[in-house]
Amino acid sequence: MIILSIDSGIERTGYAVFDGKNYLESALIKTSKELPTEKRLEKIYFSLKKIVEKYNPGLVVMEQLFFFRNQKTAVMVSQAQGVALLLAAQNQMKTKFLTPLQIKQTITGYGQADKKAVQKMIKIETGLDIKQDDEADAVACGLAYSIINKL
Repeated sequence: MIILSIDSGIERTGYAVFDGKNYLESALIKTSKELPTEKRLEKIYFSLKKIVEKYNPGLVVMEQLFFFRNQKTAVMVSQAQGVALLLAAQNQMKTKFLTPLQIKQTITGYGQADKKAVQKMIKIETGLDIKQDDEADAVACGLAYSIINKL
């Protein structure tokens, strides 16, 4: 099964595509602060739509949103995640959520691991040396789902 994992954000949305546990592609979708929010969300939507058209994933996996210190950030991330959920619904894709604890525990063996530890384990597991947090988070989310579900 093809899995699309997404790390939602308004400025940078990371995504990764897996065929089971096999990594296929990952990147960032970046939007300009100069654009109004609706145009930024539109760019995220159409960029993700191209990925869906290319790979035809059956599942979208995202990190479950929890507490944010900055309320404005929480709203923007929620809006970006809503765009991804809409795309999933339009394409009859199942959606699953993993908590940050599940992802870190699965990837590193330690639920409180920092981003550098997660990136190091991604490199060990996949050979990828991803430096950008949002892309690494999307890869970690998809990889964790694949490991948890023994794909």
